[in-house]
Amino acid sequence: MSTRKYAFSWALMGDIDKARPNLGPNVRLEVYRLMQFCFRDILEDRYGSEEVDRIFYEAGSLAGRHFYKNVLAPEPESFNDLVIRLKHILRDMGIGILKVEEAAFDTLTFTLSVSEDLDCSGLPELGYNICLYDEGFLAGLLEAFTGRSFEVKEVDCWCTSDTTCRFHARPSEGIRHF
Repeated sequence: MSTRKYAFSWALMGDIDKARPNLGPNVRLEVYRLMQFCFRDILEDRYGSEEVDRIFYEAGSLAGRHFYKNVLAPEPESFNDLVIRLKHILRDMGIGILKVEEAAFDTLTFTLSVSEDLDCSGLPELGYNICLYDEGFLAGLLEAFTGRSFEVKEVDCWCTSDTTCRFHARPSEGIRHF
């Protein structure tokens, strides 16, 4: 039986202040995208697009749950508190500009948009949505907040000639989609 080398924990973020006293936590967007799209290229070549989409969604979901626990602590008291704090944090971290376009609390369905999205804003038109990681990230955040599994689907993307990424979120049927 092998031991996993990289099971995720927040400790893998390291001590940025100690390790990068001059450069700090910031890096250029091109470097992030270089890593993301090179990983995606190699994985897609080995496992196919559909499997890589699942992997990116799952990775985003894991990240969303950990982000909620470690960055949004103490736990938000209400959905409005969650959104207000998340808007500021995502903007301050350069991830994107979050907007809640629709919220139906009786059914827990939401339409969220992220402008200036870290993953795709400014990319060429590709004819398909690419923000699978973001879908998972939002699903993980909503799951951590509500205690229920969510399915999040991107319906508009910069790469399909839209100027913002738009996501529909709804509770899943108790079974994770990916």
